[in-house]
Amino acid sequence: MTQEQKIDNFGQWALDNFRKDLPEKWKRMPDEKQIQDTIDSIKRRNIEVHFVNTKEEALEKIKEAIPNKVSVMTGSSTTLYQIGFMQYYLLGDNEWDCLGSEIYGEQNLEKRIELQRKADTADYFIASVNAIAETGQLVATDASGSRVSAYPYAAKNVIIVAGVQKITKNLEEAMNRIREYVFPLEDERARKAYGNPSVIGKWVIIEQERMDHRIKLILVNEELGF
Repeated sequence: MTQEQKIDNFGQWALDNFRKDLPEKWKRMPDEKQIQDTIDSIKRRNIEVHFVNTKEEALEKIKEAIPNKVSVMTGSSTTLYQIGFMQYYLLGDNEWDCLGSEIYGEQNLEKRIELQRKADTADYFIASVNAIAETGQLVATDASGSRVSAYPYAAKNVIIVAGVQKITKNLEEAMNRIREYVFPLEDERARKAYGNPSVIGKWVIIEQERMDHRIKLILVNEELGF
């Protein structure tokens, strides 16, 4: 299987195989007021917000935000596949140092883990979150921590892309969204992709960012990811 086929197949599986028996409330599209209130709350926490209407606009925003000749790493994210970023990252005509290319191609587990640890300190780390509280907190979870470990401090810059359906009323509901909706989907994906169940192992809650311009959220007015 070629690299192109692997990318396309992953993205297609994510789009086609979401479970239909989970609470619909966790994927409802918010109204304009909810979106604006959320944006205002996030900005007060020193996180930049760029609101766009389409996944195509989201991809262009990422391209604009990352200069040439810098190291770039990604956290595992269905959203990044859906907006076309992973195709551009691994196969596109960019001038970045794409750290993921070496990591994904490494067959030795110990070497791959070591490369992943080093990649946490990339100049730019691109990923998503599992929930966004209307009160401004960004929430992400992971089984091992490899996807979320760069968010708090290690990466020099963090760009997060998320669909507006991930907005919840507050932090408590954001965490409930993950337990009731996100985790069952991720568990099913992990069983199909790796043959093993998943767990909620590590939580990252971005409550406040002290470094100006370090974290950017690209909020997309579409349903993306889960």
